[in-house]
Amino acid sequence: MEKTIIHVENLSKVYQIGQIGSGTISKDIDRFWQTKILKKEDPFLKIGENNDKSSTSNSTIVWSLKDINFEVNTGDAIGIIGKNGAGKSTLLKLLSRVTSPTTGEIKIKGRIASLLEVGTGFHPELSGRENIYLNGAILGMRKKEITRKLDEIIDFSGVERYIDTPVKRYSSGMYVRLAFAVAAHLESEILIVDEVLAVGDAEFQKKCLNKMNDISKGEGRTLLFVSHNMGAVNNLCNKGIVLENGSVAFNGPIQNSIDYYLKDNSNSAHKKWEIQQEPGSDFFKLLEVKVLDVNNQISFNHLITNEVCVEFLYEVLKDNQMFTHGFNLFNNQNLHILSSHDKDSNNLLVPVSKGIYKVRVVIPGNFLAEGEYNCSFAIMRYNPFQVEFHELEVVGFNIIDELGNNSVRGNYTGRFPGVVRPLLNWK
Repeated sequence: MEKTIIHVENLSKVYQIGQIGSGTISKDIDRFWQTKILKKEDPFLKIGENNDKSSTSNSTIVWSLKDINFEVNTGDAIGIIGKNGAGKSTLLKLLSRVTSPTTGEIKIKGRIASLLEVGTGFHPELSGRENIYLNGAILGMRKKEITRKLDEIIDFSGVERYIDTPVKRYSSGMYVRLAFAVAAHLESEILIVDEVLAVGDAEFQKKCLNKMNDISKGEGRTLLFVSHNMGAVNNLCNKGIVLENGSVAFNGPIQNSIDYYLKDNSNSAHKKWEIQQEPGSDFFKLLEVKVLDVNNQISFNHLITNEVCVEFLYEVLKDNQMFTHGFNLFNNQNLHILSSHDKDSNNLLVPVSKGIYKVRVVIPGNFLAEGEYNCSFAIMRYNPFQVEFHELEVVGFNIIDELGNNSVRGNYTGRFPGVVRPLLNWK
């Protein structure tokens, strides 16, 4: 039976833009009297507005988070994802008790180790070794417990040579190495990590991700991880919470959470540009792009067993042009799936006259995995090779596998990992 380790109910956090407090001592006293003594609704919050950084308003009261509800079970690895300003860091600060909520409650069973920003809990005048003890004490660890892990922490951090140097002389990368090593190795039940790993080099980022994977899957500890790297979130986490403008927009399995976050309606299956706004070059302009199904109809959703056809309509503006076409495919985590050049194009042998042309590229069925994809289109010249035009994200489409008699899953109801899903021959 799963055991709840974090319970969040009706959690909200309000900030006043441009000021600290409500402006005057009398207003603070009045708020205290109304809310704490008389148990009335806080009048300060009635004028609060949703956390939408793209809008303008006369109100200075903003709900950074509003009515957040979720539960985390022991051993879960939760990816908290959302756009900048959605409230992710505020939520982690509330869970880490760095700040207190305006309304609602948080129930946590167990000790928390949090890494919210570079140098959190470090004293600049103390050495790295002294800061390990200081940070461990802040996290509620005993001195013997820290001493037992000391060599392991120093070795993992990779800053052994400078461990007795004041951390004010550390680079940001050394800071985050030591801070992560402390948070990851001390024996807390819950580890909270904001996207501080962006400071580290690629090798250390991989080391950190492997350590967090061991913490969650190997040691059964609970992990809350904020990142804009969907690949890392997908590999590390089993569940996801998507925040939008301070509210929970989606809460569920990690792949579904990523799909929800990355779903972009602008990636439609049909794009046609207005006159004089077509992308292009000095001899070429792209007019229209369509994603077509097996019935030659524009469609966003395509069965995994069916081929997908992408059609490009373009205009050649000058006579005697020799070129070929290129096509690139990306998934919704911006992973480059494939490139295809029309290397046998007749346009490479016979000069093309001015006019409007159409070219199609066909992606076979039983090739791509389920999920959303977007395409780019390019025009290249050969001898010497040169890219004359390249337009990203011109159209998008979705590959689905319907459960039932037509499914190629067999009795498996989950989602297959991987970026392609061909039907291979087994003998």
